[in-house]
Amino acid sequence: MTDSAGDEADKARADYEAALRERDERIAALEGEIAEAAKTAESAEIDELRRQGEEQRVGFELQMAGARNVKAAQALLADHDNDIDKLKEAEPWLFGAGTGAPPPRAGGRDGAAERGHGRGRGHDHEALARHRRPPGREGVADYGQQHRIRKELHRRP
Repeated sequence: MTDSAGDEADKARADYEAALRERDERIAALEGEIAEAAKTAESAEIDELRRQGEEQRVGFELQMAGARNVKAAQALLADHDNDIDKLKEAEPWLFGAGTGAPPPRAGGRDGAAERGHGRGRGHDHEALARHRRPPGREGVADYGQQHRIRKELHRRP
């Protein structure tokens, strides 16, 4: 081997080692960036879980305070320095005694007439009941007769 071939091999080895060092430095830098990104994503997830936990806690406290509508109360809570007692004083309509059930609707036990069901829609339940099966066949209705009665009742003005 000649000196020039040995010099070229040494130069190639030095270039190769420099490229490896450069690659290793870039890998280390990328690993650092990945670790930082993972911390950021992890901290964002933790922050979101904390926010959800706080929201659930406030919702529970509002329920325990007797809020009729928890979402509405949560929306107004910020206007009252996040103090439930201040909200109760300022917005008493939002809090009710007892179960917080809505007042009964007009037109029936459960507002069926308002929704267009059952009574109040033109059905004559007594007429339908007259056409049920005789004793011994209770619970089995003459559906053909009931259908004809319903059609007749709906035709009437």
